[in-house]
Amino acid sequence: MLLGFALLYVGAVLFLNGLWLLGKIEDREIVVINVVSGVATLAVAFSSLFGSAADAASVKAGALTLLFTTTYLWVAYNRVVAVDGRGLGWFSLFVAITVVPVAIQGLSSAQSFTDVWLGLNWAIWAVLWFMYFLLLGLQKPVLRPTALLTLVAGIVTGWMPGYLLLDGLL
Repeated sequence: MLLGFALLYVGAVLFLNGLWLLGKIEDREIVVINVVSGVATLAVAFSSLFGSAADAASVKAGALTLLFTTTYLWVAYNRVVAVDGRGLGWFSLFVAITVVPVAIQGLSSAQSFTDVWLGLNWAIWAVLWFMYFLLLGLQKPVLRPTALLTLVAGIVTGWMPGYLLLDGLL
């Protein structure tokens, strides 16, 4: 159930950040969903890391979830202090490199539709974080493709599966 909760907010923040990058939402306004999603994923991460049922798998899940949390809170911070985001861009490279093996491991050991779907999500997120590295860290002119991938990833990897998980359909 926590996965569905987290993914619903991942979907919301990615969808809205995609719209923001396309110029449909102002800088100051995008702060709200990034903070809310950061706090939501932080709660899920802490539950995984420090909950009574914490084990090696939940600690790994919590650590990976904190990558999302950090990203969203950093986006919010960047909008409040109006910086160019290069630090977030380099963090995005770190995350992209970190989650590539997660995607590969997930896909290579997949035993169910859900395992394949989650492995593909990690692959999409790795590409998305790499796009943010190019956009912010290296200041490459990839704003529109990054915005569109962010928007689509929000729907496909977060919003829809999050809702389906919460409704017991996935």
